Amino acid sequence: HIVLFLADDHGAADAGCYGNPHLRTPHLDRLAVEGLRFERAYCGSPSCTPSRSALYTGLMPARNGAHPNHAPVREGTKSLPHYLAPLGYRVVLFGKSHIAPRAAFRFEYVEGRIPPAGPDQGSALDTAALDRFLASHKQQQPLCLIVSSWSPHIPWPENDSYNPEEIALPPGSVDTPQSRKARARYYTDVTQLDSRLGSCLDSLVRHGFADNLLFVYASDHGAQWPFAKWNLYEAGTRVPLIVRWPGRVQAGRTSRAMVSLVDLLPTFIEVAGGKPPSAIDGRSLAPVLAGTTDRHRDNIFTTHTGDGRMNRSPMRAVRTERYKYILNLHPERKYETHISRGVARDGRDYWESWLAAAENNPAARRTVDAYEQRPAEEFYDLAVDTHEQRNVAAELPESLKADLRQQLAGWRKNQGEKP
Repeated sequence: HIVLFLADDHGAADAGCYGNPHLRTPHLDRLAVEGLRFERAYCGSPSCTPSRSALYTGLMPARNGAHPNHAPVREGTKSLPHYLAPLGYRVVLFGKSHIAPRAAFRFEYVEGRIPPAGPDQGSALDTAALDRFLASHKQQQPLCLIVSSWSPHIPWPENDSYNPEEIALPPGSVDTPQSRKARARYYTDVTQLDSRLGSCLDSLVRHGFADNLLFVYASDHGAQWPFAKWNLYEAGTRVPLIVRWPGRVQAGRTSRAMVSLVDLLPTFIEVAGGKPPSAIDGRSLAPVLAGTTDRHRDNIFTTHTGDGRMNRSPMRAVRTERYKYILNLHPERKYETHISRGVARDGRDYWESWLAAAENNPAARRTVDAYEQRPAEEFYDLAVDTHEQRNVAAELPESLKADLRQQLAGWRKNQGEKP
């Protein structure tokens, strides 16, 4: 059996097993001890539909057609069910979908949503319904199950026992009481996500799946926070990825291999006994899972095109072992998202406090300006600046910058993008 538990808007740094001492994530932490934790896993695009469409098709957004958020893939595009159903698998999507059209994503869709109790309450994953589903599945048929959570996507629940004064804000944040209050609510949602993960794992054991199961935890992209979701910085594109496969994957191991979520589709096909198609962007992770190598990709490409009327700042990026190059296709536009233009629950509540702080605080002014005004090119040395706080475009050798530009341009051409 294959189970992928997919979180929504969960940043890679936001779990105890990824080094965050302020977050309570006991089930994720246990999963990391029992499996393989990837330190450098990336989504294809830092917004919901493009990321999920890329994951389920093994094709990056330009090739599957779901470039901006909420866009459908192209007619005739194949996805996970097309490949696993002929191998005898029951392929089920339980919970959030956010993909289209159904003809391209031929999952068996199972409702798994507890509706919000009010406008400022998020949908919850119905773990009781998940337990009933697992109890009803006939074990003779192999199951590929996507458990797709709504957490920790906004709106976040009220803070539950996190002290806003004690938590750490992400680098590049403006430290205001409103920021800390919002971050504590996000942490609360991450902990609730972790609890639902624990319920899922318990149900798998209870109904006899655990002894023959490849279990994967991942997120579609980073959190809805400035410089994260809708951005090609590490906070937006680096995602948690943990794989547990007793007897096949060494427990307690950490991998520095650079991998992409598009690599999951060919991995699942190979695990299921099939042959991954050659004409996709994904590459099977089987050698990394087996421990025969700790290298997978020499570079990671990510894209972001837009998310409705609030987000019209497309960008493309390549990261190598050490450097990242971000190309902003329309630097003349003011960078805006739901955070800066939406309603309070989107982040507008704490964003207003950032604007107020920027009136008298030069550091806050620099942060707001960095968010709203993007240069045509950004270069980062990730070896010394892991949080991408300093654009070193003026300092890197021209030969290095030219090489990064060439890598990105060549990849975009191969993807079918116009220059």
